[in-house]
Amino acid sequence: MLNRISTPKAPAAIGPYSQAVWAGDFLYLSGMMPIIPATGELAPAKIAVQADQIMKNIEAVLSEAGLTQENVVKTTCFLSDMANFAAFNAVYGEYFTSKPARSCVAVKELPKGALVEVEVIAYKG
Repeated sequence: MLNRISTPKAPAAIGPYSQAVWAGDFLYLSGMMPIIPATGELAPAKIAVQADQIMKNIEAVLSEAGLTQENVVKTTCFLSDMANFAAFNAVYGEYFTSKPARSCVAVKELPKGALVEVEVIAYKG
């Protein structure tokens, strides 16, 4: 059976999905958006600000599951513009010091006009 994780310290799902789902010892986080949980509003349209908000949202979901960034084994990062790659990396590197595996791709657009979205796979073992 799959166990779903939800916390009000991260943005609520904006569709028919869960913030995160346990599958065995792996926790799969849905794509995290730069939404401020207290207001439901998108963080200001600056890549560093949005990236920082996403990392805080990821930390909140991981914490609810009893994990930290150190448990993250893989991330997938979606940028609306590769011109933001270096600025995004600067923030990302502050949070993911364990350097998990990662993919980073440019996409045409993201929900709510966000500049970035990040999904995560973490391992409890």
